[in-house]
Parts: sequence; structure tokens; C-alpha cells
Amino acid sequence: MTRNTVLISIVACLAACSSVEERRIANGGFGYLDSQQQGEIKLPPDAQTPEYSNDYAIPSVDNKTHTPIGKKIEVVSPTVVMPLVTGSHIEEGSKKAIVWFDQVRDDKELDTAIWDSLISFLEERDIGVTYFNKEEQLLITDWLTYNEMEDSAWYDWTSTEREVGKRFEFRLEKKSHGRSAALTAKLTDYKESLQGKQTVDMAQADVRANEVDILNKVISHYQDQLRRDDVRRIREIREGLTTELGFNAKGDPAFIVDGTYTVTWPRLLLVFRKLGFNVKDLDQSSGLLFVEYIGSDLSWWDKLWGGDDNELSLDETDYRVQLEEIEGDKTSISFMNEDNEPFEAQAMSDIYEAFSAVMAEKNLDL
Repeated sequence: MTRNTVLISIVACLAACSSVEERRIANGGFGYLDSQQQGEIKLPPDAQTPEYSNDYAIPSVDNKTHTPIGKKIEVVSPTVVMPLVTGSHIEEGSKKAIVWFDQVRDDKELDTAIWDSLISFLEERDIGVTYFNKEEQLLITDWLTYNEMEDSAWYDWTSTEREVGKRFEFRLEKKSHGRSAALTAKLTDYKESLQGKQTVDMAQADVRANEVDILNKVISHYQDQLRRDDVRRIREIREGLTTELGFNAKGDPAFIVDGTYTVTWPRLLLVFRKLGFNVKDLDQSSGLLFVEYIGSDLSWWDKLWGGDDNELSLDETDYRVQLEEIEGDKTSISFMNEDNEPFEAQAMSDIYEAFSAVMAEKNLDL
């Protein structure tokens, strides 16, 4: 082993064995604390006095303000809220641990989605809830307690057990329109002990660092959930859905799709594209689509030799299609002409075979 390698190993060992507190303060000595302000330059009586500036004067430390100096100044990286979720953002300049979410999906109310994700986060980490009231938009956790090993001096090669306990309060603030909401984390209790003896209390804790840390973990969990939901939803969309003839809530003939509204809607757009429909306008919140049937895109030569199994017995004109969520995680699809008159049962039956076949087709191109 070379001399340089030995030195690097020793330095790495010393760095690894430094305590948590030592890693939060500046390296080197603090001799500057004993520095004194120099007096003004003494000039001969016949010399011209220069203009003085206080730009570089050392400010005095008022003990009443408890200004941190020396080892009391922490040099750790600043804690910032990370808005990882699509549609989330932070308040510039805010000292609170707060993040804003915007409604990007219509399958669930925004506040319900946020609370469900937060409760899921707490359950996964076995953190209890002492109080939760959705009407008040307030949740208070039980103690979050964990142990970690505190390293002693590098030459001692021993460790002592450090126990940390925290409790948090989460509040949700909704905008009047309900499509934006802010989640705030607040540290309400803190205790830290070493070898069973309390060493740090709430007054000494780095409150903001703890609040931002728990909030970032909640945000990351929310983002992971949304990502998993997207993967699952895409898989369901590609797998295909079964369809049967039936009636919608108004009693009009309809296709009943064995799939939730959030899965059936994007699936229907793929089905329409393959069946020869051009979607001219749509509104997912109301479930209404304005489409034009342009027919199969097969050339006349291809039609001459075999035709198209997906060809529908419809005039090439405009239609309206209405989706509605019904019981049993199913969705009804109704067809209407451009005058908003629903299709008769026979007309729905005529296009059912081709429609249901494409709706059930697996691995339909996205």
C-alpha cells in the first residue's frame, strides 16, 4: 500500500467517524472569535485625514439577540421543498414547509387524493395518527420515533445509541374552486436523547429542516403512487375491455363496457381511431365527444380483395358520443346523431360486433 493510499484511508476514516454535530459545523479553528477591531490609522498632525468607510467593519454581536457565532453556526446545505408531483409548485420566499398541488386528474377530488396519499405514507412507515378530520383539513401524527448510532471519537471505536422522536401536524388549504390545494407540515413536538438522557428538545431542534424533510418524503410517496397508477392504467388500457349491449341511465340503447370511466375514456379514443372516427372535440369532465365518421382508411384495392372487418354501417357524417360512469366499475357509451337524438337499438346492434371486437383487442397501439 502506498503512502498516499494510507493517508487517504486515514482521512476517510476520520471523516466517517465524525459525529453528526461535527459534520454540521465548519472545519478548522475558531480563532477569529478572539479578533479585535483595529483602531483608526494614526496620522501625523500635518497629514490630510482620508475618508473612511464602514463597508468592511466587523459588526458587534449583541448577546441579547443570541446571534450564532463559531461552532453555533451550522454550515449544512439549505433545506428546500421539492415539488416533484406533476402540477405542484412552491411559494417563492416562503419559510414554511408548504407545497401547492393542482388538479391534473378528474378521477378523484384533489383533497381526497392528497389525504389518501398522506395516510398511505404514514401507514407504510407505521406512524400512528392521533387526530384526523377531513372537514377541518387537519391531521396530527403520533410520535415518529427511531434510533440511530452516534459515533464516538475516531480513536475510541465505539458507538452510542441516539433516539429521536417527532410529531407533526399537516394542514390542507383549498382554493374556493377546489382545483388547487396547499399542504403544510409543522413540527409540533421534538425530543432527542443519548443513552437514555434527553439532550435536545423542541427549542433546540432545527424545526424547518425537520418539516421540509417529512414534507419531501410525503411528496415523493405521492409521486411514486401516481407513477404506479399510470403504469397500471396504461396496462389496463392496452389489455382491452369486454362490451355488451344494454341501456344507459336514461334508458337509451348503449354499449356497457366492463371498465372504469378513467380507463374506458382513453381506450375509446384508441378504438375510435382504429374504427375510422375523427374526434373533433371532447370534454372528459362531462363525458361528451363530438366525432366524425370518415370510414376505413383502406385503399380501394385492399377493399376489392377482402374488405375491412372494422367497417361500420354508418353514414360518413358527424355524431355525438356520451360516456357515463355506472355501478360496478362499468361505463356506458351512447351514440347520438348531430341533432342529439339517440341511436335506436337496431342501429347500436349493427355496429356492436365491430365496436366490441376492437374494444376487446389486446395491445392496441397507444
